[in-house]
Formats: sequence, C-alpha cells, structure tokens
Amino acid sequence: MDTPVRIILVGYMGSGKTTVGKALAKSLGLPFYDLDWYIESRMRKTVKQLFDERGEDGFRQVERNMLHEVAEFENIVLSCGGGTPCFFDNMDYINQQGESVYLKCTTDVLVQHLKMGKTVRPLLLNKTPEEVVAFIEQQLCQREPFYTKAKHTLDVSLMDNFDKIQITVEQLKQQLGLP
Repeated sequence: MDTPVRIILVGYMGSGKTTVGKALAKSLGLPFYDLDWYIESRMRKTVKQLFDERGEDGFRQVERNMLHEVAEFENIVLSCGGGTPCFFDNMDYINQQGESVYLKCTTDVLVQHLKMGKTVRPLLLNKTPEEVVAFIEQQLCQREPFYTKAKHTLDVSLMDNFDKIQITVEQLKQQLGLP
C-alpha cells in the first residue's frame, strides 16, 4: 500500500472486533492492535484494575490518551473497546485518523458470541440470561448513535465459523477498496 492506512474497528463487545481485526490485519500484512491490550501493556495493569483504581472516568481518560497514541501509528488495524467511541470526542477523532468500521449485529448474535467467547466480561458477571439480553439492548440503544458515525458499517451477524470470518474479511476489504 502506497498511502498509509489505518483501519479502526468499533462496535459492541462480542461483535467480533478482535476476531475480524486479526484476520483482516493478517490478510493485509499489517500489524493488529487491540486498544484494551495496548492499554494493559502500556499501563502494566488490567483494564479491570484501572477501572477499580480510577473509576470509569479515570479509565476513560487513560483510554482516550492511549487511543490518541496508537491511532497515530501508520499501516495498522486497530480494534477499540466497546465503549471507546462513546466518550469525549473519540468517535470524531477515530474518523479523522482512518477508515472507521462499525461491526454491527443483533442482540441475539451478541449474546451468542459472548457465550462462545473465551474472555470473561466483568459487565456481564452474575447476570441471568434475561438480564444479559436487557443489559445489551439498553447499552446498544445508548451506544448506537456513536457507532453509526463510523464511515463504514458491516453486518457481522453470520460470523460463526472460520469460513464465514474469511467471507466477512473479504466483504470488509471490498467495502474499503483494498486488495
């Protein structure tokens, strides 16, 4: 690629930002960054520890600073935390820095992805299945206005196996006009 590219993925937890991001980065021969992992590496603390020590406001400030750091890198695929676009001017900044993509899917699909996922999601701990659905629906309602500011939207509802992940990556590359 002659011109530097930054592809920044946004969407709710469980939408596949890390899965799609890694596969897309590999397909394009670019490094992949997960903002939460980057924060943990730079701060030498887990996101949960930062939340516990600094509260949500303190964590969101750290997250914003780290976003501004990593989004300056050239030729990367970056996946943001589910809440990242919803604070400060983060979504406008993301749009200025690169090609933003909202990975969109239904609540049912998010619930399935989160059940299959290996990651423990602190926000969902100790919730009944019904409470999880209600929680996701409520948060999606609040976050959707930020997510939909992304330059591109990709439906990732059918990403339940390796072949479908590859198809999703090809669709995304086509949407972004990439080889």
